[in-house]
Amino acid sequence: MSNELLWIIFLILDLLAGLILFIFFRKQGLYAMMVLSIVVCNIQVAKIVGLFGLVATLGNIMYAGIFWATDVISEVYGKREAKRAVWLGFLSLIIATASMQMALLFVPHSSDFIDPALRSVFTFLPRIAAASLVAYLCSQLHDVWAFHYWKNRTQSRHLWLRNNLSTLVSQAIDSIVFTLGAFLGVFPTEVLVQIVLTTYVLKFLVAVIDTPFIYAATFIERRRFKAEDSLNVGAA
Repeated sequence: MSNELLWIIFLILDLLAGLILFIFFRKQGLYAMMVLSIVVCNIQVAKIVGLFGLVATLGNIMYAGIFWATDVISEVYGKREAKRAVWLGFLSLIIATASMQMALLFVPHSSDFIDPALRSVFTFLPRIAAASLVAYLCSQLHDVWAFHYWKNRTQSRHLWLRNNLSTLVSQAIDSIVFTLGAFLGVFPTEVLVQIVLTTYVLKFLVAVIDTPFIYAATFIERRRFKAEDSLNVGAA
């Protein structure tokens, strides 16, 4: 199976997972999705793959899915809750990184076989995590601000427009800040430029593809609110 086909399947499954968590757990499900995504994508991002003939980091799918979750929270629950979700993801990554660095301090038993692999992955994690934290905070806070800016400008119409406009600029901020912070001096300049461009292009595709999923989430929530209102009226 090609990387491109795997990427598409992975993307659809990731968005479906977020939608399922939202259906069953509402806001808490989206919080869980953001925490899971920010931790996992910072491990996956260490893997460099070829996609559509270009060089890219693997973590772009789950990371881009965070913006979907943030926009759903912004649309359904408001700006304040979206900012809370951003800070929850930020603190979760700090805790996860510190926990793995502590784990590496333990001297492995003679029967251990996994320590070299853990060190190979997580020794590099602090730099990736630091770059990700800065990029995440800048891009996510911008995304929340821009989403509500466009929501006000469009008088709450055209959900697809504010979803994509806020995400596309935020993804550009994230791609540049993260790639330079994580890989400057690790890869040649031409590879860095290609990673920035391909990462942004892939995140752009995710932003476009996730549009039906944000409509599905808001539709489900509106139906749920109507059902709850009907129950409350009937109970009264």
